[in-house]
Amino acid sequence: MASWFGWKKSKKGGGMGVEKKVVLDGSEIRELVENKEAFGSFIDHKFEELDLDRDGKLSVSELHPAVADIGAALGLPAQGSSPDSDHIYSEVLTEFTHGKQEEVSKSEFKEVLSDILLGMAAGLNRDPIVILRMDGEDLKEFVRSPGFEPEAIAIYSSIDSANAPLSKCLLMGLQQLTVEHGLPPISDSWVSGNIVEPAFQSISGDHLEQPASQETFLEEFKKLVISITRCLEEQPVIVAHSENTFDGNGIKRLLSNSFELNKLLDNAWRDLPKDQNGKVSKDYLRIALDGMASSANLPPFGAVQQVDAVVNEAFKMVNADDGKTVDEQEFKKLMTEILGSIMLQLQGNAVFVSSNSVIHETMPSSSTLLPPVSAPSV
Repeated sequence: MASWFGWKKSKKGGGMGVEKKVVLDGSEIRELVENKEAFGSFIDHKFEELDLDRDGKLSVSELHPAVADIGAALGLPAQGSSPDSDHIYSEVLTEFTHGKQEEVSKSEFKEVLSDILLGMAAGLNRDPIVILRMDGEDLKEFVRSPGFEPEAIAIYSSIDSANAPLSKCLLMGLQQLTVEHGLPPISDSWVSGNIVEPAFQSISGDHLEQPASQETFLEEFKKLVISITRCLEEQPVIVAHSENTFDGNGIKRLLSNSFELNKLLDNAWRDLPKDQNGKVSKDYLRIALDGMASSANLPPFGAVQQVDAVVNEAFKMVNADDGKTVDEQEFKKLMTEILGSIMLQLQGNAVFVSSNSVIHETMPSSSTLLPPVSAPSV
């Protein structure tokens, strides 16, 4: 994922010049695309890599690595692992082929890739991804702070400790600590095996299998957290943190700007495959919506389950899944109604998404379309 994104260094820590945090804000993507000479050279190089038969065009099979790279850059699981993500992979391929071409020229490849990258850059500019180097320092500050004991008491009170062994209570307690406390996600298998388990071993004893009183829990929980800070000092963890709120305001701004809305609808209509009567199947409406998603502050379909449910409801309300065909005016009317329905639903019940993903090693990227950049030092 890293190779797609621009890195903006945020602060240093540890007194040794070690980067503690960087922000992926899309700036380097935009700089690359807007530099005609650099982007042209970049396209030449990547097109040559993909054009295996050297015929000057990319077949659908030759496009698959590029589509896979884009999926990796978006953080999607591998193709074939999820129907929702496979839908997005299919849409990306359709963007290149316009749903009907068997081959794509270099100019078409450049145009589509430019649009995709600028869309990603705009999304990152709006909702940056923060990369954190977790080395135990923040967790140590938390455990030494006056707020640790009250929070630990609150954690103990919230867990079902009746007849539960101390070890289980401690694990449930850790599950309530977050990146904000300085703890990487313990649901990650590497963090569990290399940070949490060794920390538990350091406080091992028969008492861990005994029922947990509040006093015992507070004492052992503090020991456990301190032990985790030592493990993090020895093996820092890199975590990608992102927060997004989908509240309909992006759609509201778009609908209030008729010039931008009409331009987006014109572009969406132009790129969709038409039948012999110049009409478009409603099956392509989701592709059109995904093409407008970044301008409406919406995630790609399949990326956020709660938003997908809102989109599905909007499509149901306007019978957008009946498989019929529509002309240009009907298409624009339907798309505007769909956007309006999504806006009203999100205004009434906003969707907040926060995610933390552990980035192993020094953040190797499965994407090869942009040159890799380094994560904060580990």
